[in-house]
Amino acid sequence: MLQKLRSEWTALVNDRAFFRQTLSITLPVLIQNSVSNSVNLLDNIMVGSLGTAQMSGVAIANQLMFIVMLCIFGAMAGPSIYGAQFYGAGDKKGFTDTFRLKLWFSMAVLLVATAVFALFGDNLFRLFLTGDGAPGEAELMLQCAHEYAPIIFAGMLPFVAVASYAGTLREAGETMLPMRASIAAVLTNLVGNWILIFGKLGMPALGVRGAAIATVLSRLVELGIILVGTHRNSKFDFLHGFYRSMRVSWKLTVAVLKKGWLLLVNEFLWSLGMSANLQLYSVRGLAVLGAQNIAGTVGNLFNMFFLSLGTASAVMTGQALGAGDMDGARRTAWRLIVVNFTQCVGIGAVMLLLSGVFPMLYNTDQQVRALASLFLRTGAILMPFFAVSHCAFFTMRAGGSTWVTFLFDSGYTWLLMIPSIYLVIHFTNLPIEIAYPLTQASAVLKTLLGLWFIKRGSWLRNIVDNAA
Repeated sequence: MLQKLRSEWTALVNDRAFFRQTLSITLPVLIQNSVSNSVNLLDNIMVGSLGTAQMSGVAIANQLMFIVMLCIFGAMAGPSIYGAQFYGAGDKKGFTDTFRLKLWFSMAVLLVATAVFALFGDNLFRLFLTGDGAPGEAELMLQCAHEYAPIIFAGMLPFVAVASYAGTLREAGETMLPMRASIAAVLTNLVGNWILIFGKLGMPALGVRGAAIATVLSRLVELGIILVGTHRNSKFDFLHGFYRSMRVSWKLTVAVLKKGWLLLVNEFLWSLGMSANLQLYSVRGLAVLGAQNIAGTVGNLFNMFFLSLGTASAVMTGQALGAGDMDGARRTAWRLIVVNFTQCVGIGAVMLLLSGVFPMLYNTDQQVRALASLFLRTGAILMPFFAVSHCAFFTMRAGGSTWVTFLFDSGYTWLLMIPSIYLVIHFTNLPIEIAYPLTQASAVLKTLLGLWFIKRGSWLRNIVDNAA
């Protein structure tokens, strides 16, 4: 396996066409994510300036919204697999129909999520407030979560539309429009936060409610730009007459559901696992909750590099598979793994050096800052392994290997990671400073499994020949 990686590295350094294609997909996504995560960091710092309780209350609400968002992306995963392969095969009708299925499936998920939040929202918030802390701090966190969540939930409808459009455009190789729309949205969010959180320009100071309102406004701006940019541009001919009929053939719908339902379940279980992860660590104290929020926000600023190459893995391997180029798909997969691992060694080193700097930007106590720095150092050391497993996941998914991706993602999360965290947190006296890095190190095993799956090649399949 190591010999394979070395040979691919030697070959790819001289392949300018490969790098051009990779950059054309990843660079706009990277710019988009850079702006988005930078503003998210400033947003987090603004809310954090109100106090640790406000920051943690928003973090709790956002953790639950994270589950909803991942389920929406999971609902789109099946259509996305077919969309990339239809585009590679030159089947415009099939490609357009997968876009319609994204809208139908994601709206169904949103309706279910709305019902769950309406019935069980308070109980879900309280799951994260079981650790020790100052008297009354947990109730203040709960109050902030209740102020923030209903408003942010109102912005999920434009989020669904934006995610559907942006994903479809990327599958067609169009990354600039989603990037421009996202940049406009995050700048709107930044300015809106400044005005509405702190009460600038004659507006009342709304605190965490102001942060939620600014987020909803930014999503409306993003949707408006994408709608105008797509439906008024003849370049996107697959959208001509798109809304005249939202019907999709039953044959294609069934085919996509057969591949996609497990991906939806996977995203739900994986996101639920990440929330369970946070809840388990928070048992060691409410300070852990605040530190996790800081580390997660700052970590995303660095993780965006390997996340962007994950997008390239899905698009480039999917298009090659749809065109029937199995050798090209395999070669692309290995090259992107090598590039992602290599870049994240350097990026992880930078994150490690700055792990003590970012927590100092927050208005919180020294314990929270110290824990946040520890969590960031752990993430920095493990980043190259996260990068490889991320590429492996999207490569396997591009070939429609849904059961393998399910076991690789949710199976790992619930059969290995969560039980190990539970055992260490509840049955040992190890301090969180040791327990956290020890339990997170299981990512190395996941990386090795991912490389093994890619080497097997069971994901090398064209699934669109008879689907439409």
